[in-house]
Amino acid sequence: MKVGVVVFPGSNCDHDCYYVLKHVCDIETYFIWHKDKEVNGYDLVVLPGGFSYGDYLRCGAIASKSPIMDTIINFAEKGGYVIGICNGFQVLTESGLLPGALLKNKSLKFICKDVYLRVENSFTPFTSLYSIGEIVKIPIAHMEGNYYIDKEGLIELQENSQIVFRYCDEFGEINAKSNPNGSVENIAGIVNKKGNVLGMMPHPERVAEDIFSSKDGLYLFKSIIDFIKEG
Repeated sequence: MKVGVVVFPGSNCDHDCYYVLKHVCDIETYFIWHKDKEVNGYDLVVLPGGFSYGDYLRCGAIASKSPIMDTIINFAEKGGYVIGICNGFQVLTESGLLPGALLKNKSLKFICKDVYLRVENSFTPFTSLYSIGEIVKIPIAHMEGNYYIDKEGLIELQENSQIVFRYCDEFGEINAKSNPNGSVENIAGIVNKKGNVLGMMPHPERVAEDIFSSKDGLYLFKSIIDFIKEG
């Protein structure tokens, strides 16, 4: 199995993702520069968090036009697996690989803290090692994490079970108080209709070892690794 981690100018979580995949999960992992145009031979591509192109225009807007993205769009449309984390999620919505948009947090402030998520769908390649209703603790660090989609789009997400993670409290309750950024329906992560592209604002790569307060993020990476290996 071979994984590529895309590096845009301004990426700052690329090494975190690389470390978890290569050194924690023991998977052959490489960096992919944003000007590259090939992802041949890769089984999984990760778009990491950070501030691609300084977050000018809209977050992820310029990165979505990078040379590598046409290749990744084609890769995903052919069934290749893609994960977009934080800024990577923004890039996925800007490129049209995922529906909706990420707006400024309701508080208009940067938020960096641990949050609780409830697993809404454990039947995706990225969540098979979780169970439906499981509560996980994963940190967020963003200014534009307020997920928005119109009513028609939301209905479609719900009907297709595309909502994967929702912000909740430590008891699994979904409410306004447990919503850190104002996201529609407390949405923290979604997949596309095919289920091969995941976007999420929380950072699973930051909680993937015993040294941290939570190890919950590790199982997202192990889920997709197991799924691809079992192929």
